[in-house]
Amino acid sequence: MATTSVDGKPYIIVVGVDFSEASELAAHRAFDLAAERELAELHLVNVVQTYGPQVAYEMPVDASALTVLTVAEARARFKTYADQALARFTADNPKKRTPRVFTHVRFDSVADEIAQLSADLEADLVVVGTHGRRGLSRMLLGSSAEATVRLAPCPVLVVRPKAVPDSPPRIEPPCPDCVAARRATGGTEMWCERHRDRHGQRHTYFQRDRTSSDAEMPLIMRQ
Repeated sequence: MATTSVDGKPYIIVVGVDFSEASELAAHRAFDLAAERELAELHLVNVVQTYGPQVAYEMPVDASALTVLTVAEARARFKTYADQALARFTADNPKKRTPRVFTHVRFDSVADEIAQLSADLEADLVVVGTHGRRGLSRMLLGSSAEATVRLAPCPVLVVRPKAVPDSPPRIEPPCPDCVAARRATGGTEMWCERHRDRHGQRHTYFQRDRTSSDAEMPLIMRQ
């Protein structure tokens, strides 16, 4: 159900863009969220690195490509990118509302600038991507997305791909041979032969029951 604020204030969404796949997903999600509102503004922000009067600008076509532009040129290119993104969204979603889109080019610190812009605009939501490209700009990667969550004065939506094939799982599923060994021995053997050296032997600890003064009380075995 579409909603709007009671006082007529636009629902303001700030989305970080660095032209990586992750930030494209974030921008797409932000467009969808803005289109659900009767009165919404979508503010796209690109944070670039400064080199004197010029900036290192990542090209939308290839996020691994850097070129040096003046600030005015960077702003013009980013506006063109936003216009094209809005045109694609409108063409792909003809029945959805078309949000008002604004662009901002900020400098140097990704998280600080996104958070500051959201404060300046009294934003209702910040959208950022994670697992983006590693490189000079540090755009919307791990620590930057995390810092944005900490610094932003409003809720932050972190968008990530459904699958990240290059990232091995930190928590692996249990070894089926180890599971079989535990079940077959009633827990006497914890690991299969392949993993026994890695985990070591199981230790059994004994503790005397201190609630009794009977010195002949049997020991309680703690598994």
